[in-house]
Amino acid sequence: MAKAGTDHFIQDEGKLREVYAEPSHGAVAKELSRLDPHCKRFIELSPFFCLGSSRADGLGDVSPRGGEPGFVHVLDDTTLAIPDRPGNNRLDSLTNLLHNPAVGLLFFLPGVNEMLRINGMAKLSVEPALMQRFEMNGKPPRSVMLVEVKEAYLHCAKAVARSELWKAETQIERSSFPTAGEIFRDQMKLDVPAKAVDEALDENTRTELY
Repeated sequence: MAKAGTDHFIQDEGKLREVYAEPSHGAVAKELSRLDPHCKRFIELSPFFCLGSSRADGLGDVSPRGGEPGFVHVLDDTTLAIPDRPGNNRLDSLTNLLHNPAVGLLFFLPGVNEMLRINGMAKLSVEPALMQRFEMNGKPPRSVMLVEVKEAYLHCAKAVARSELWKAETQIERSSFPTAGEIFRDQMKLDVPAKAVDEALDENTRTELY
């Protein structure tokens, strides 16, 4: 297949607006500079969000974050506190924040098609009282991310509606896609059975959630 000519790439905002109309008044006016009661309630019910950050070299990164509903605490109208639980210790997102504190958060509510978008500035804390606030099973988090909210708004339902994300009938048969053990075995050329990798991953998930 021939490569697309560069004259068809959109490379500035003027060209972009030749393709897309201006946003409606409502799309712009819905943006808040702080968390109102609706935003706070959304966060209090949410068990999952995605965290967007940028590396020092400018490459973007998105990481999933999950926990019990309300695992993200609203400290006040412009501050969120997010516990960091045990993971793979790559520390991609946390390292990014040390170079560029700007973050984007996308919160989901199972069964609700709208999402909550929050943009702000983040910093990491290991302050004892803050760490104690998030203890689970007697274990504190590794650190706590504090996010200063700069922008917050409800994102429209179209993306989730198109994907039918919450419909049980759209879930694939698990057997139709390789297990994580099979994928890691192939990608890293491991000389161990995929089943052994899956069992180790399952054990880690059971014992190292907190």
